[in-house]
Amino acid sequence: MGQPFPTAGERARPIEDYGLLGDTRTAALIGSDGAIDWLCVPRFDGQPVFGRLVGGPAAGTFRMGPAGAAAVIARRYRPHTATLETTWDTPGGRLTLTEGMIADVTGWLLPSSLLVRRLTAADGPVDAVIEFDPRLGEHHTSPRVEHRGDVVVCSWSTTALGLRASPPPLRLDAGRPVRLRVAPGRPVTLALSVADREPLIYVDPEVAWVALEADEHGWQSWCADIDGDLPHRDAVARSLLTLRLLTYSPSGAPVAAPTTSLPEDPGGIRNWDYRYAWPRDASIGIGAFLGVGKHAEARHFLAWLLHASRLDRPRLPVLLTLHGRHPTAERILDGWPGYAHSRPVRVGNGAADQHQLDGYGWVLDAAWLLTRAGRRLDPETWRAMRGFADQVARRWRQPDAGIWEIRGDGAHHVHSKLMAWLALDRALRIASTRRTPARQIARWQAERDAVAAEVTAAGFNPELGSYARSYGSSDLDAAVLVLPLLDLEPRHSPRVRATIEAVRHQLSAGGPLLYRYPPSQDGLPGTEGAFLPCSFWLVQALASTGRVDEAAQLFDDLLGLANPLGLLPEEINPTSHGYLGNYPQALTHAALVQAALAIRDAHPN
Repeated sequence: MGQPFPTAGERARPIEDYGLLGDTRTAALIGSDGAIDWLCVPRFDGQPVFGRLVGGPAAGTFRMGPAGAAAVIARRYRPHTATLETTWDTPGGRLTLTEGMIADVTGWLLPSSLLVRRLTAADGPVDAVIEFDPRLGEHHTSPRVEHRGDVVVCSWSTTALGLRASPPPLRLDAGRPVRLRVAPGRPVTLALSVADREPLIYVDPEVAWVALEADEHGWQSWCADIDGDLPHRDAVARSLLTLRLLTYSPSGAPVAAPTTSLPEDPGGIRNWDYRYAWPRDASIGIGAFLGVGKHAEARHFLAWLLHASRLDRPRLPVLLTLHGRHPTAERILDGWPGYAHSRPVRVGNGAADQHQLDGYGWVLDAAWLLTRAGRRLDPETWRAMRGFADQVARRWRQPDAGIWEIRGDGAHHVHSKLMAWLALDRALRIASTRRTPARQIARWQAERDAVAAEVTAAGFNPELGSYARSYGSSDLDAAVLVLPLLDLEPRHSPRVRATIEAVRHQLSAGGPLLYRYPPSQDGLPGTEGAFLPCSFWLVQALASTGRVDEAAQLFDDLLGLANPLGLLPEEINPTSHGYLGNYPQALTHAALVQAALAIRDAHPN
């Protein structure tokens, strides 16, 4: 049985209560009460029109659901689709909300984004409510509202929404809740069209519903060719579908998460904007897609990266906008209350100007995986990859900010050095498949060997019996769990095994959970939760070192932490298992897929 949805004045809805709708251009978060509390337009990184999640009631919402007391009795995605169903039990009968966004607009006269929501009743008529209260952006600007026939048009200088209902004569307005009775066999369907600006395409709700059903068939076809021998295939398919929803299809850029400022420490300042593309995180996702034979996503990402990095090469930017530009300077939205009073609410990301060495390794590894799959890199892409490898050869001896983007002085992070080795190794592997200048190859070989010699000497702490977080440090770092995947040292060596054990036990947050480094050891006030990608990296490490049964059990335990919709956050509270951080998190879902692949590949035939 579900919980009754909260009423006005109750505390913030748990992050894990939200479902995701998306169309590969933007995404919405919907609570189990049927309220869309987050939707940015026209892109993931645009301004919110429904922003109650972090902006409070004044930032707008769009709710469809029961008008009175009700309890959620079922919530699910239709199998292998992005269509969400929520069913409530009410005194009058059962009420179901079915909703989705249209990812494939080709062949349809549709706006750039179209949201479809339908209420149906069973076992008797049900009293329902529709609350359509859009605002725009930082100042919660109310729209200009007009009625054009049966369409409610809300417009600002840069954005327009059109809401149309079926059947008429249901009259809707912005900012005024409407009560209605939904009878069995007489569904109520709403279609919300979104445009950058006028003119706005108005879509008949019944046409929109047919388009949504066609979209479902598209997702089912996309999921059908995912390998059938993967452990927990349905969970893996859900993660892959989530990753695809978080990819901005006009450019091919994967977004780290569709939200900003969901807190790592509720009530604290650890609130960041993740509506950007990190080449590192995206490359891990590409590895996941390639592992199940989805080559098109990898090609699109490399095409985006080639375009996005052109002004910075051979430097690889830490993060970029969805169109390949540098993010605006990080700033605070004054007056926004934040999720659960977690302030500040931020726009932009200050990590954009950091030097992070590890990203090069992830990108070159993705390029190698694509090459190994038989997809030859075009000359311009290979030229860019060679430039990245040259950059690593020049700069690997310098300190960097590391994968965790510590906002302070740089350090010689062991994980960063491991990934520098990977970058040079993968460049050499790709070079073996095509003509490459001999002097360049010789330099990559010499620098790769130098990285290996230094990191195996300076990165291993004999007192810890483990590779450390940085040279000379007595702290551990869960990111070094990538070690057995690199073959820098034999994966069954005592030092590799000891490192896995040290991280597993000393960074344990209880059960299957790990901290990424010792809590509070990052120079920021407050604490944070367990970091879920690290636990999936532990699954990979165990599987790759022959401990397949342990890996499989850990994987099962981690899947038990997903919400009923199969979605996962970046971090989780080790005690309550409440979700923390921006959500859903692409890196977590990519790591889940790669963990499943590691278990599959480690099982004897």
